[in-house]
Amino acid sequence: VQLQASGGGLVQPGGSLRLSCAASRRTFSNNAVGWFRQAPGKEREFVAHISWNGGTRVYEDSVKGRFAISRDRGKNTVYLQMENLNPEDAAVYYCAVHRSSVGSRMTKDYLYWGQGTLVTVSS
Repeated sequence: VQLQASGGGLVQPGGSLRLSCAASRRTFSNNAVGWFRQAPGKEREFVAHISWNGGTRVYEDSVKGRFAISRDRGKNTVYLQMENLNPEDAAVYYCAVHRSSVGSRMTKDYLYWGQGTLVTVSS
């Protein structure tokens, strides 16, 4: 599976972005998919994951109510809608395909990773 993350950019505090994660070469429709982020000098951290059919969606506490993960299985794409962004959200965002259909918060459980897309939040 080859993953392509896109949609990052520069946004002002309080702004919105939608990230996309598209797969090529192989479908990930039966796998959970997660989003992670890594800010300069910090470890990669969990943001959200979605189960294979979208029935379960889990969020890191600091993004609850502001971010929404979704997927379009027909397009083999997962999205992360981000609202009310603040400077603490600035990071490189990565999507990843989980080894199971359920998902988890642990990076070690993810098999394939995209290259990352940069989100900058600044006025």
